[in-house]
Amino acid sequence: MSDQAQVNGERLLKRLDDFAAIGATPAGGVNRQALSVEDREARRLLAELALARGFQVFQDPIANLFIRRGGRGDGPPFLIGSHLDSQPTGGRFDGALGTLAAFEVLESLEDAGIETEMPLEVVAWTNEEGSRFSPGCMGSMAFSLKAIPAEWNDLRGSTGGIFSDELHATLEALPEARMRPMGFPITGYLELHIEQGPSLERENIPVGIVYGIQGTRWLEITIIGQASHAGTTALSFRRDPMTAAATALKTLFDTVMPQDELARFTVGRFAVEPGSVNAIPASVTFTVDLRHPDAGSLDMLEALIVKTCANAADSAGCDARSRRFFEMSPASFPDALLACLDRAAKEQTLATKRMLSGAFHDALFVSHVAPAAMIFVPCRDGLSHNEAEYVEPAHSIAGARMLMASTLQAVSSLGPE
Repeated sequence: MSDQAQVNGERLLKRLDDFAAIGATPAGGVNRQALSVEDREARRLLAELALARGFQVFQDPIANLFIRRGGRGDGPPFLIGSHLDSQPTGGRFDGALGTLAAFEVLESLEDAGIETEMPLEVVAWTNEEGSRFSPGCMGSMAFSLKAIPAEWNDLRGSTGGIFSDELHATLEALPEARMRPMGFPITGYLELHIEQGPSLERENIPVGIVYGIQGTRWLEITIIGQASHAGTTALSFRRDPMTAAATALKTLFDTVMPQDELARFTVGRFAVEPGSVNAIPASVTFTVDLRHPDAGSLDMLEALIVKTCANAADSAGCDARSRRFFEMSPASFPDALLACLDRAAKEQTLATKRMLSGAFHDALFVSHVAPAAMIFVPCRDGLSHNEAEYVEPAHSIAGARMLMASTLQAVSSLGPE
């Protein structure tokens, strides 16, 4: 089906170099955080490239950027893309590869004069990373909700700036992009992304077909004891929250992941108050990142974590408080769209592996409103969110080939009868 059009690998690699220069770091990475000056520069470059090819350029109220190439019909478009923002010391491929490969698909189809069943649109979602403004995936989340949550407006960025002000400045910086409503109807969505793990590289497989994204819950656990002198307080008089935290975490590290290979349990933040070297703490607070592809298992694991912390606190004469402050349900991508990816891989003679994504992506939120799926390509040593992040040129090009073939399969299958 896609043998009439071939991606221009040399052009794609040059685009990756050009965009990596925007926010480039001395160590070879990228610092292009959401709604920053560098982010606006990358958006402008993509828009200028699109306008030069005669494509239409749009943005919505949260600054999601859309590049449109028309089709035979004028119904809801099929979206392909990813994001352009990065971590503070991020790599040059995370997000950018998916966005620029999607744009290469549009250019290659234009070069070959191929008309698709429906309009195709490249999307660059706003703030996928969540490093400057939290939460991540703001653009796709707002798109799925058809609204910007009010509580985001007053968020202060880690590098300065208020979210609503930076969003307004970003929208104003690209007046060529016509405004469109939030959450307009779409036919489907495909996203190419680096794996951010080592399995494809280790198994020498060029393409991963992602069948779902595991669910995530973020918990905050606070254990409250009693501050007292480190040198004068005997064991029997201590109400030490650190003892309780250490006991609970030892139990959880020994059980959650060892007993369920699909579970992911991570403690990423740990704070002790008052934080004095010669005082028993008054309180200990830590976060838990809990992930699993099954919602029921997430429920059971969360209950286990809360109970384990409460029991350990009680044994130490302390109190435990738990709160869930972030949640994303698991997503399973539809079989019909995955079948399109299977056919595309066969057509392109690309070896594949079915995979579950451990990280959440924009595709998770888009899947709430339309059929969605993802394609992974290998990255060296599985390293991501790091300036040393690297994708072999052949894998970048193979990913773009897979994306184009999959897109053509999808628009043919999902288009009008």
